[in-house]
Amino acid sequence: MWTSTAALRRAVVLSAGLCLLAVTLGRVDLLVMAAPFVLGTALGLRSRPAGSPRAALHLAGAAVTEGGAVSASVTVEAARSTLCVVSPAVSPGLDQDVGHHVAALPADVALTGRARRWGVHPLGPVRVRVIACDGLLEFPELVLPAGNVRALPVAEPFASHVSVPRADGMSGIHRSRRLGEGGELAGVRPYRPGDRLRRIDWRTTLRTREPYVNATQPERDAEIVLLLDVLHEAGGDDGTASVLDVTVRAAAAIAEHYTRQGDRVSLAEFGPRLRRLRPGTGRRHHLAQLAWLAEIRPMPDGWDALGDRPPIAGPPASNALVIMLTPLLDPRSATALATLARTRRPLVAVDTLPDGLRRRAEAEWSDLAERLWRLERENTIGRLREAGVPVEAWRGSGSLDAILRDAARIAAVPR
Repeated sequence: MWTSTAALRRAVVLSAGLCLLAVTLGRVDLLVMAAPFVLGTALGLRSRPAGSPRAALHLAGAAVTEGGAVSASVTVEAARSTLCVVSPAVSPGLDQDVGHHVAALPADVALTGRARRWGVHPLGPVRVRVIACDGLLEFPELVLPAGNVRALPVAEPFASHVSVPRADGMSGIHRSRRLGEGGELAGVRPYRPGDRLRRIDWRTTLRTREPYVNATQPERDAEIVLLLDVLHEAGGDDGTASVLDVTVRAAAAIAEHYTRQGDRVSLAEFGPRLRRLRPGTGRRHHLAQLAWLAEIRPMPDGWDALGDRPPIAGPPASNALVIMLTPLLDPRSATALATLARTRRPLVAVDTLPDGLRRRAEAEWSDLAERLWRLERENTIGRLREAGVPVEAWRGSGSLDAILRDAARIAAVPR
């Protein structure tokens, strides 16, 4: 329903007052002064709109890259209306071009910004005011619901040249522990019925006077499970990377590396929601991984309901390599690593605590408390290594080669 504005109320009050004074005092000049206000108001109200205005928020893209440009538009349509005022709300995760945008109708107001950080950020809500009859009438404020913009994390450079332990898939680039049809020479062995003649090693056969064939190792793909510790968030207040920033970007880099080389990669949360993304490979699956990572949220304060639940929703296959990215800020993280180590799965722990993490508050005993906490954390890492869990800090490309070799050596030990 259209309502009057302050301009219409002022025009009516001023016109009625001047006309009343003119009749009361018998002054024609006051009536002449009131005539423009009466005629202007009457002419302005002749174009009074009959229907209600329509407005809609359109996002140019539901997903952008972290740090990329975000664009949207607000379309406003109204018959016999003059102009509109569009006011978007400010989102903490977006650098928006905020303010009041005034445009003549019909209008297509562009809203621009930039994704400051990975995650799902609301663009809006957007408030729209429509004014008609040269500012004499206005429609009640329209509130458009916010649209979600998914900012995908930027993967840090990462590469690993170490084979994954227990690669038992169908085809890939990792050498299997078992002998079979493949291109990697593993030695020679005596000929057995069913061996192909083209695999005969003639040098060994002529030397030993017995038929020998080349033994090869087939190339297999592996299953990788990335377990992300989202129990706590710390840092990031001064513009530096927080714990979750390092965890999510490291997971994106590792997932991209193994997905591109044909391995089956799945993602799982160690937190209150226990979210999981099914294993897969290929470019489409990597985009699904980035979208899954963008929806990660830290555990709310005071949450302590994990109980005795397993650290992963749906335990992975026994031959899957589990890479847990954790800052080791919670004792439950170390307990989860010890629990997975007892299952004799290939396991690697990646320390995602940022360097130079600042304290939230300064007090008299802050330095001593921090030293004690870091000593306790180093003791926890040492106990995990004694339990057979390789732990290495995240340092980008090549930072996991050493612990992957340790994981392969531990996995090769007979059960």
